[in-house]
Amino acid sequence: MMKKLIFFAVAVALTACGIDMPKATPTSYETMTVNKSDIVLPMKFSAKMRGQHDVTIIPQISGQLMQICVSEGQQVQKGTTLFVIDSRNAQLELEAAEANLLAAKATESSAKMEYESNKNLFEKNIVSRYMLDNSENKYKQAQASVRQAQATVNRARVNLGFCTITAPVTGVIGGINFRVGDQVSPASQLTMLSGNERMQAEFSINESLVEAQVSMGLSKAEVKKYLEALPDVTFIMKNGTEYPHKGRITSLTGVVDATTGTLACKATFPNPEGHLFSGIQGTVVLPLDEKDVMVIPQVAVVRLQDKRLVYVVQPDSTASAVAITTEDTGNGKDVIVLSGLNVGDQIVTVGANNVQDGQQVLF
Repeated sequence: MMKKLIFFAVAVALTACGIDMPKATPTSYETMTVNKSDIVLPMKFSAKMRGQHDVTIIPQISGQLMQICVSEGQQVQKGTTLFVIDSRNAQLELEAAEANLLAAKATESSAKMEYESNKNLFEKNIVSRYMLDNSENKYKQAQASVRQAQATVNRARVNLGFCTITAPVTGVIGGINFRVGDQVSPASQLTMLSGNERMQAEFSINESLVEAQVSMGLSKAEVKKYLEALPDVTFIMKNGTEYPHKGRITSLTGVVDATTGTLACKATFPNPEGHLFSGIQGTVVLPLDEKDVMVIPQVAVVRLQDKRLVYVVQPDSTASAVAITTEDTGNGKDVIVLSGLNVGDQIVTVGANNVQDGQQVLF
């Protein structure tokens, strides 16, 4: 409970010099009694957005780029045609493969008739076992040739299909690195397709902020249960705008970075309006509950060089400076006291910067 304390400055009359000092002027301060309570800490982490299904678009065959069917930044649906590569060579290869397949089938048909004929003659003891076995082997070879020719046709059809590149996911087209007429190959990155129906904010979280068991190795089911128990998170853009949809932490690595002492995290956000894009940066805010801690207002803390002091009201009504250690709450108005104070201590809050150590307190 806040109470008003009146501190009167002690005036010393220099009667020997015949000088009368001004009368003491009372000054008002506020105090509070330190107790323990629960508080929600908005933990903030720098993050970078990426599409949950970011896909690098690379051609599967070499050829001349004939058409670019999309533009940079365009929203596309899964299956939309993105690029068209010259298909003439692939078409010729398919036609040649189909011709070879027809020839192989003709050879197979002839081998089959010869084998069946020799089989009938062998049953009548007209031809030898050698001739029957030889015709059977030719028939099997012809069958194998048909299967091989069919595989060549299938491969040629696949290559022909590779000439038309379609979107594997719904998303936004990134930068297009080639122009119509350029020669492309499987080493060419045509563009990046950001699957932005759901976005992931990638950030690092301090090991001390999560349960020790997580970094020491829980089962997949236990980690999933732990993540499901975490509260929703908020994404704040660099201009300070709060993204309207809440996210969930969906990934937490089980390996601590030896250099930074952090774990890599991902928070997934829905993106129905398409306002989030891959590469944008901002802040992920994770509200964490702190139970049974001493919370005091920032105005009660006096900073003196590298020290943090509060003024405790003693039983004789004097203010005594006490050094404390604190943790920021992130809300801009309170701090958590880690050491230096006890429950029940009465401290000066508003006006603490004007208090002097040992100053008399009058009620």
